[in-house]
Amino acid sequence: MAAQGLTKGRIDAAKPAMRKGRLATKLMFDRKVIGFGLKVSPGGSKTFFVQYRQGSGRAAPKRRYTIGKYGSPWTVDTARQEALRILGRVVEGANPADEKKLDPTQTVRRLAEQFLEIHVAKKKPRTEQTYRALIDRLILPELGAVRVPDLTAVHVGTLHYKLRPTRVTANRTVTLLSKILGWGHRNGFPLAGDNPCQGLEKYAERPRERFLRPNELTRLGDALVAAEADPAKLYQVAAVRLLIFTGARMTEVLTLRWQWIDLDKGIARLPDSKSGAKTIHLSAPARAVLDALPRVTGNPYVIVGGKTGAHLVNLEKPWRRIRKTAGLDDVRLHDLRHSFASVGAGSGMGLPMIGKLLGHSQPQTTARYAHLDHDPVKVANEAIGRRIAAAMAGKPAAKVVKLRGKQR
Repeated sequence: MAAQGLTKGRIDAAKPAMRKGRLATKLMFDRKVIGFGLKVSPGGSKTFFVQYRQGSGRAAPKRRYTIGKYGSPWTVDTARQEALRILGRVVEGANPADEKKLDPTQTVRRLAEQFLEIHVAKKKPRTEQTYRALIDRLILPELGAVRVPDLTAVHVGTLHYKLRPTRVTANRTVTLLSKILGWGHRNGFPLAGDNPCQGLEKYAERPRERFLRPNELTRLGDALVAAEADPAKLYQVAAVRLLIFTGARMTEVLTLRWQWIDLDKGIARLPDSKSGAKTIHLSAPARAVLDALPRVTGNPYVIVGGKTGAHLVNLEKPWRRIRKTAGLDDVRLHDLRHSFASVGAGSGMGLPMIGKLLGHSQPQTTARYAHLDHDPVKVANEAIGRRIAAAMAGKPAAKVVKLRGKQR
């Protein structure tokens, strides 16, 4: 038992236990309220609980009631008061831990609603939109009425199987459900056992990487010229051009504001994006697109939408028309971002540089383009081999490829 009991300072400084060289769960108990404690998981999550015996004597079985995760609303003081309330019910002969499991209101629907309201509200709007769509469209219709303690691997497996026609969505849905249940277990929604999503075999996913070839870029250019002949499609075409010239994400282009752009420096400073604040570098073709766009008084956005003062919302419908004209029916808007990166990798630019241009926060995100990267060593080897072969054949020396960087 810790001599100081539980305080905010000790909780903030608490770390998981270390056993046999591996992180393990650590339990810390309070001095003021016997049985009140804090569990620090191997991952660092901190959860308040109260432990008691159901019955009298040391032979009575122990029970543990999870109060909730450390942080709003559970501070050490509010959690201690809740522990006192629970222990008071134990004195009256109740078994709060079992009652909690039998609570008819502890449904997946109620848990999902609290997950969205408390946890997801802290995330970026796009994350909240994605989570809410999966929850409302796929999880709740199947599992909303099921009590959390009654949820089993059979429920999860059945949902996963029903979504098999869209395998990526099936996997993402189960991953999100697992996240919801894990959050709920730490915040007062007990599971009967282990998380029922764990151990489920996911469907194999084939990474889809579609890059536009030079001849396809030519066809896309022709289709864009044809589309912008209609003045009503001016901003739609400009959005597509900016996507391919900058490698930016679609939401970044559609929500781009004139005040963020510095054409003299050739940059656009986004205060926020999927990876945080970001600078989009504007090449000469991208600046030409912006120079040609008329600014609309009272509208701060570059890509103007149909409503007054708003940006374009739906680029998918115009894109489907453009790609049909270009004969690129299998190309998604996001593939334009891939194409920007593939051109950079194929031109010999290093992956760190490409990652910086794309705004990747993690190097492994850019690693998908590694097979397109022209390694300078390979380029040098190829140049030497061609020069030797030309000399041996009595032909003029082959053109030597100039290497990037300092030469020794």
